[in-house]
Amino acid sequence: MKIEHIGLWTVDLEKMKEFYCDYFKATAGEFYHNQKTGFQSYFLSFADGARLEIMHREDVNEGTHNKERLGFAHLAVSVGSKDCVDALTELLAKEGYPLLSPCRVTGDGYYESVIGDPEGNRIEITI
Repeated sequence: MKIEHIGLWTVDLEKMKEFYCDYFKATAGEFYHNQKTGFQSYFLSFADGARLEIMHREDVNEGTHNKERLGFAHLAVSVGSKDCVDALTELLAKEGYPLLSPCRVTGDGYYESVIGDPEGNRIEITI
């Protein structure tokens, strides 16, 4: 068994697509738009086969309860080495993305940092 993909509701679909493609080397599939429901999405594919579906629909927002909601707890992305964690974290912070937790070894042994994506979702950058 494997996780096929993770879905993420977003406010600005194009901005989020650019972020994940530019910084995490995702490749965006074709834009999908269901005219009837207003649903829009991209599947973003990563080199190891993992996929992230970023989605938008006007009625999904922060105030929604008992229905669809924005976001997830966090997404952990392995970049391969301590040096890569350090370099990407430094680049993202320099370019204005919020550094939520600096590079460190966590209590459970991960070397990671945590940044916020353009909509504030937590991204753990790990080895």
